[in-house]
Order: sequence, then structure tokens, then C-alpha cells
Amino acid sequence: MDRQMILPKKRDPRLITIRRGGTLLDGDHHLLAVWAADCADHVLHFFEETQPVDNRPRQAIELARAWARGEITMTQARSDANAAAREVSGAAREAARAAAQAAAVAHVAAHELGAAAYAIRSVRAAAPKDERDKAGRVECQWQRAQLPEKIRELVLDDERLRNEECWFLFDC
Repeated sequence: MDRQMILPKKRDPRLITIRRGGTLLDGDHHLLAVWAADCADHVLHFFEETQPVDNRPRQAIELARAWARGEITMTQARSDANAAAREVSGAAREAARAAAQAAAVAHVAAHELGAAAYAIRSVRAAAPKDERDKAGRVECQWQRAQLPEKIRELVLDDERLRNEECWFLFDC
């Protein structure tokens, strides 16, 4: 059974803010949230095509971005995009899960890979069966191209370390 939230078994101090005993700077935490929101937004259309009046995943992405801009608190960034995911299947479900993970980055920076992994799963689910691997690799490469230089090595290393628990989706 797939987990809805992807978190490391052992917390990486590089993905924990300084005020909580880690080494992550607030600015880098915000960059992670924006990147996760971009990953989720890139596949959001798969959800919106099936559920055009349900704005919960879009709102989750907007909350992640608002938090990163300092407009709302971490508590205000909570979303119910996972509830939206439970009401659909396939690419739409994975897209809603990506949005939920993006919003969760405000609380725990390590959710950044969840947003990316579920976005890849969404693209793979939408592709014809014989094109899923290629579609996933293309999405993974697109995501990497969006990475801000300041967090690039951190995210790439996190992908390497947690690739197995992320269904090996970062082999691109």
C-alpha cells in the first residue's frame, strides 16, 4: 500500500531548520517549498481535468507559495488536498497528493521529495503503459531543471538517499 506522505526514516539535519536543531536556513526552506509547489503545479491539470470544481489541491499549492513569501504562518499552510486525493484515482490522485506534499513542506522541509515523487507518479499514471517510464524520466528531468542553484545539491543528494523509498522515481 502506498504511503500518502513520504518522509525519511532518519531525519536529515540538512532538512531541519536551524531553530529546530538542524542546518537548514529559512531562505533555503522557502526555496524548497516553492520548488515543491512548482512540481505539484506542473501536474495539477490531471486533477483539475477530472475535478474542475474542487480547488483543494490548487489551494494547497497556493498556500505553500504564500508561506514561502512570508504571507502566512506554518499553521495556516495546512491543506486538505489529501482528502481530495482520496476521492479520485490514477493521475488525478497522484497530482492531489503532490499538492498535499507541497503544502506540507512548510511544516517539514523533507516533504519536498514527496511533491516531486507524486508529480512523477501522476505523469506516469497519465501516460500509455508502454510510455510510463519515459514520461517519468522526462518529468524528473523537468523538475531538476527547475531547481534553484542554492538548493540544487541538497535536493539531488536527498533524491539519491531516498530514491528507494520514493519508488526509484529519481533514476533519471
